[in-house]
Amino acid sequence: MARRYPYASVIDDAKKQLPEWAFEPAFIAGASAVLAVAGTLGAARGYRRWFKRIPNADSVTGSIIEKQPFIKGVVTRVGDGDGFRLYHTPGPFWRWPLKFRRVPTGVKDLKNQTLSIRIAGVDAPEMAHFGNPAQPHAKESFDWLVKEVTGKVVRCQLLRKDQYNRIVGLPYIHRTILPDKPLPLMMLKEGMAVVYTQGGSEYGPWGLEKMQRLEDEAKRAKRGMWASRNVQLPSDYKKRVKEGETPIVETKSSKKSAEPGFFEKLGRWLGSKT
Repeated sequence: MARRYPYASVIDDAKKQLPEWAFEPAFIAGASAVLAVAGTLGAARGYRRWFKRIPNADSVTGSIIEKQPFIKGVVTRVGDGDGFRLYHTPGPFWRWPLKFRRVPTGVKDLKNQTLSIRIAGVDAPEMAHFGNPAQPHAKESFDWLVKEVTGKVVRCQLLRKDQYNRIVGLPYIHRTILPDKPLPLMMLKEGMAVVYTQGGSEYGPWGLEKMQRLEDEAKRAKRGMWASRNVQLPSDYKKRVKEGETPIVETKSSKKSAEPGFFEKLGRWLGSKT
């Protein structure tokens, strides 16, 4: 009795339904070549989309910006109150227990290997630069951002490039189980920045109205920069500097005094009775 191989009946049925030339060696070889090319092109496209690193802003082409993709990376350095450097970490093997790829830490290794991200929708107080003094609350906003994002995994939507070759993006601090935290909203809630209302503003899925509402809440609660007596908006500071005027500089007397404690209030009350 002839031996029947597995799936022999399937092959027999295929021979009945397909033309004879489909089983010719030349056709099979050609079809195999086409499938191999298609597989190679598909793999290359998948690599570019899911595994290839975007080293810096120069590598962010117009076609990439047009898609406004989300990328994931690690924050290596904070530049000012509303910007940081992001090392793109696409694909797997960046985290334990399968950590075979690593984020560089040396200055030389990171040179031209990070994206300069300008946080969209917000404007933080300006740090001292080009001989100009720092804006009130600039250091506090900078220190807050350093604490919140340095070394953290951030998911960021790339929106556009600005005139300084920075990538304007919407960053979210990544969390494994809980939803990612939207960084622009966090900054507004804590009074570390104001809503950016200049040209080219981007407000993400929340919209301008919600962001302004968060700013107003922080203002009423006197959080962050709103605790100062002389609040100067970053846009006003930049305008003063551009026009050659002296910007407002925060002094000890410019901050509101702290609310007196119970014993201080009691002492004042007793003093008023004598």
